[in-house]
Amino acid sequence: MSEDNSFESLMRAAPSGSGTRRLRSGDVVTVPVLYVAQDWVFVDAGTPSDGRIARAELDARGGPPVAVGDLLKATVVDPRPDGPILAVQFGHAASNNDGSLELMKSSGTPVEAEITKAVKAGVEIMIGSARAFCPASQLEIGRVEDLSSYVGRRLQFRVIEVRDGGRSVVVSRRALLEEERRQAAATAKERLIVGSDVDGVVQSTSKHGAVVDLGGVEGFIHISELAPHRIERAEDAVTPGETVKARVLSVEDSPKGLRVRLSLRVLAAPQTSDEKKAPPPADEVLKATVTRATPNGLLVQTARGQGLIPARELGLPPGADHRRAFPPGKELNVVIVNRAGQKLTFSATEVARVEERSHYREFAGSPAAAPQASLGSLGDLLRGKLGGAASAPAPAASPAPVEQKKNPAGSTASVELPPGVRRR
Repeated sequence: MSEDNSFESLMRAAPSGSGTRRLRSGDVVTVPVLYVAQDWVFVDAGTPSDGRIARAELDARGGPPVAVGDLLKATVVDPRPDGPILAVQFGHAASNNDGSLELMKSSGTPVEAEITKAVKAGVEIMIGSARAFCPASQLEIGRVEDLSSYVGRRLQFRVIEVRDGGRSVVVSRRALLEEERRQAAATAKERLIVGSDVDGVVQSTSKHGAVVDLGGVEGFIHISELAPHRIERAEDAVTPGETVKARVLSVEDSPKGLRVRLSLRVLAAPQTSDEKKAPPPADEVLKATVTRATPNGLLVQTARGQGLIPARELGLPPGADHRRAFPPGKELNVVIVNRAGQKLTFSATEVARVEERSHYREFAGSPAAAPQASLGSLGDLLRGKLGGAASAPAPAASPAPVEQKKNPAGSTASVELPPGVRRR
């Protein structure tokens, strides 16, 4: 008797599940394999009826065949009560011949695909054998400047439009990112307590302050809360990409999501009396090594700590790209121009003026530049050179007697007589 592996017979023979889990389209679950049939792989989805995954989809992945007991990460396509349908590699062999694209659209199931080309106003991706288009406005939540940097990346998308029998497919990544943000905001509200300290990454700066990513939720730090003293630019305190610790000032619900106000100022470590008495050495030239470039300048490491060199303090000509001029690892001399708590701001343009002032102080303090009170006599100078002590000047001796004699020519000459000899 031939073995009956039809779907109906397997469903009749399958033990009734005891789970009470309720699934929704788009849920991602990890499920163990119960048994493998000719067309379907049945899994325990925690529901009253076992879930199933198309075996052809699993075979398309390559690698060893699936076996009983294997754990699979799958996406719920259709949470039907008689047994949910799941997908593991949705899109690897997708086309609209079997209605897969329409099913993805109606269920909202994410699909992972590789970006193959950057075109005008968007990028192209391949969902199995189907070509799809993602507009630039649907690639990220914010504006995308360089589409070509996405080529070759594998990302998740949601099918939002299928036309012409699957020949025209439009997808969105932004829809998934916004959903993730909403879910993150729901959980973040529980941990964002007024007065607590949180870690975040600076996303951007403006004349009003800085935006910080708190893990799916954005917080805002007003410019007055960025430093314990007054600053003119947010970039003087923080730089995009920098990790900061901030204090939560307020959390408010709004139509656009949570509004979180933060502060760095209240966390700035107060200076001790020793620090106040001993500020950083003035006019100290430091050797700095570039660690990373940012849109506003360079992050560098010095013997005094890490800090920022604003682009305006690099001395580059207008329009020059500081990223090209100072790649990571390049060294340059800098001086400290600002210290806000533990944050340092350096300048490369001030180095020349600092060195000029240093050279002048060295010259002014040298012995050759010290003014002489008196030159003294030639004898004093000679005795000083020979190591003798300068003595008081001896009393002037009386002039020796002088005798006038006539020479043969008839002229007279003065002859100095030796001491003790009198003139006759």
